[in-house]
Amino acid sequence: MKEGRDGTKSNRMSKSSSVSSLPLILDIDDFKGEFSFDALFGNLVNELLPSFQEEETDSSEGHSNVSGNDSLQNGHMRVPSDAAKFAQGLSDPLFPEVDKILSLFKDSCKELVDLQKQIDGRLYNLKKEVSVQDSKHRKTLVELEKGVDGLFGSFARLDSRISSVGQTAAKIGDHLQSADAQRETASQTIELIKYLMEFNSSPGDLMELSPLFSDDSRVAEAAKIAQKLRAFAEEDIGRQGISVPSVMGNATASRGLEVAVPNLQDYCNELENRLLSRFDAASQRRELSTMAECAKILSQFNRGTSAMQHYVGTRPMFIDVEVMNADTRLVLGDEGSQASPSNVARGLSSLYKEITDNVRKEAATVMAVFPSPNEVMSILVQRVLEQRVTALLDKLLVKPSLVNLPPMEEGGLLLYLRMLAVAYEKTQELARDLRAVGCGDLDIEGLTESLFSSHKDGYPEHEQASLKQLYLAKVAELRAESQQISESSGTIGRSKGAAVASSHQQISVTVVTEFVRWNEEAIARCTLFSSQPATLAANVKVVFTSLLDQVSQYITEGLERARDGLTEAAALRERFVLGTSVRRVAAAAASAAEAAAAAGESSFRSFMVAVQRCGSSVAIVQQYFSNSISRLLLPVDGAHAASCEEMATTMSSAEGAAYKGLQQCIETVMAEVERLLSAEQKTTDYRSREDGFAPDHRPTNACTRVVAYLSRVLESAFTALEGLNKQAFLTELGNRLHKGLLNHWQKFTFNPSGGLRLKRDITEYGEYVRSFNAPSVDENFELLGIMANVFIVAPESLSTLFEGTPSIRKDAQRFIELREDYKSAKLAARLSSLWTSSS
Repeated sequence: MKEGRDGTKSNRMSKSSSVSSLPLILDIDDFKGEFSFDALFGNLVNELLPSFQEEETDSSEGHSNVSGNDSLQNGHMRVPSDAAKFAQGLSDPLFPEVDKILSLFKDSCKELVDLQKQIDGRLYNLKKEVSVQDSKHRKTLVELEKGVDGLFGSFARLDSRISSVGQTAAKIGDHLQSADAQRETASQTIELIKYLMEFNSSPGDLMELSPLFSDDSRVAEAAKIAQKLRAFAEEDIGRQGISVPSVMGNATASRGLEVAVPNLQDYCNELENRLLSRFDAASQRRELSTMAECAKILSQFNRGTSAMQHYVGTRPMFIDVEVMNADTRLVLGDEGSQASPSNVARGLSSLYKEITDNVRKEAATVMAVFPSPNEVMSILVQRVLEQRVTALLDKLLVKPSLVNLPPMEEGGLLLYLRMLAVAYEKTQELARDLRAVGCGDLDIEGLTESLFSSHKDGYPEHEQASLKQLYLAKVAELRAESQQISESSGTIGRSKGAAVASSHQQISVTVVTEFVRWNEEAIARCTLFSSQPATLAANVKVVFTSLLDQVSQYITEGLERARDGLTEAAALRERFVLGTSVRRVAAAAASAAEAAAAAGESSFRSFMVAVQRCGSSVAIVQQYFSNSISRLLLPVDGAHAASCEEMATTMSSAEGAAYKGLQQCIETVMAEVERLLSAEQKTTDYRSREDGFAPDHRPTNACTRVVAYLSRVLESAFTALEGLNKQAFLTELGNRLHKGLLNHWQKFTFNPSGGLRLKRDITEYGEYVRSFNAPSVDENFELLGIMANVFIVAPESLSTLFEGTPSIRKDAQRFIELREDYKSAKLAARLSSLWTSSS
């Protein structure tokens, strides 16, 4: 409701309540926008209820204060009594403005009805007007659709016309372009024919040519035209079946283009030479733009091959002899000096770095000058490898003959192989560096391999020959050292001198390690030279077989030398056997026998040392095979198993020598045991007098000497032998000792005291052989202890000794026959009846 109307209503509402309120004035605008019924109602009634609102406020305040305080309401004191309240309620109405509000609501309803009728009238008029306008609009749209359809038809006809005109124009343009091209071709053809006729005028006459062919500023155009003319003329000659040499020999032939061909050839050659001269002059002045221009023109002649080769051929590294000499001095040193692989490696590294830097600098020029730089780089790198590198390798690597090897004083065949490996490795590095710089489509790896093809042919045979040469040189060195030591010990006795010499020819693990190191170096070269796994496996097998042969031969010869010591000691024993009763001769023989025994003991220790070193050597080879060789053989089926079998077969000769030597060691030990028993065992040891004294419970002197000897001499065997070899050796020795003692005791007669002494000896022997860890030997000596009881018990108790061990009855019977009372107690008959009843 507008402000003016609000003011009017306010004035009307402010009149006396007895007077009827005037009709409300409502406006349609009051219902527009965001309509709120609460706002409309408030605008209608709020001005009529100010006193009611105040009363409502005071009433709410009075109810909030229920404690009985006196308070004001409508300006009067509250009446506390109920009668007063009732009286006041009767005198004053509760809602005195109700009549005004009812009148206001009635007038408002009437006004709202009037407003609704006005709005309904307006809506009717608007609907009628909208219907009329809609009818007009539909009619207009129909007319517009007809116009648009006609317009679309016009556009379609126009587009078809434009397309037709465009196609016609394109055809005309194509015809014009074709005609222009034909005209241009015809013009060029006419011009070419004119130039061709100039070249075909007279043989060898190039003086009457057009200025184009002599103008240096139009060289590119002249070269292009000359090439076209030359191609056309040669094609024409080819169709006629006439060769160019015959044309040049027949200058009078004037029909056709026989004259033009040689003239064009001469002109092209002259032009090419002129351009090459200009190119060289620009190259000396470093005028890259002029060089690039000449190179571009020269590319029309044989695709620029002559220019590329000319450029590469004029590089100082290829034409300066001093450069080649400097290369040789840098790598090989001064003339007459012996070059070492390390010095050659450093020299090659420096030289190849210099070559790579030069090629890199040339590559920058090539990229800026030539239209096909990759082809130029291919030619340049190929020339570097084939000329400069090959010239150096020819001086560095001279392949020796396998028939006449270079002497070891000059490095032997190994020096050549080391030089070859160094040169190959460094040249491969050069190839990789040049590939990084750029070498076009050149197969630089294949070219590099071809440089060494002659050296790689038969390479494994050279490795074999080198290893054999090294082995022979080492063996000769060891023999020379041994001979020198032998000569320096001239004052020593023959046998002692031989023992000293033999000790210096012992198997050396250091020498075997050196063999392995040679082989390892050879395997490294095989890996370097062999790119294919199958080839590598084959070469490795050949080289490893050489090591097996070397180690087998070396340790077999070492074992045989050690066996020679055992053989010499045996010969000495045979030579000085005690066989005479003459005191002076017997004393000398005993002294000689002691010397022979010492030689035998020394040779025993030497052989055990040889066996120990042999085992260590074989272990080194096996470890080397596992760590370095086996993985290289895996790519070839069966190669690994074949090498293992070959290794076992090769080492069999050493095993045979070791077995024979161990048998000799047992013979040596048993010979000395027998000598000690014969020399130290007294007949009274086992037939002590029954004089009432307590029996001697100590072992006999012979037993003590034998056990001391065995403890001393077998110490080296315990150290040298391992595993099954040790067990087999000690078992065999224990059985031989058992048998030897049995045979030795057969020479004596025993009384009870002697039987106790024998039992003490057997216990001593048994305790010692228990260190052999051989159960069968321990059992034999335990049975010996049982059998010794036959000398101790009374004759009537003999039958009870063997009830649990019937297997030793035969040996026990032999022992019983040695009892002192065997005949007096008639033990033969008693035992005969005993064995018969037992069986």
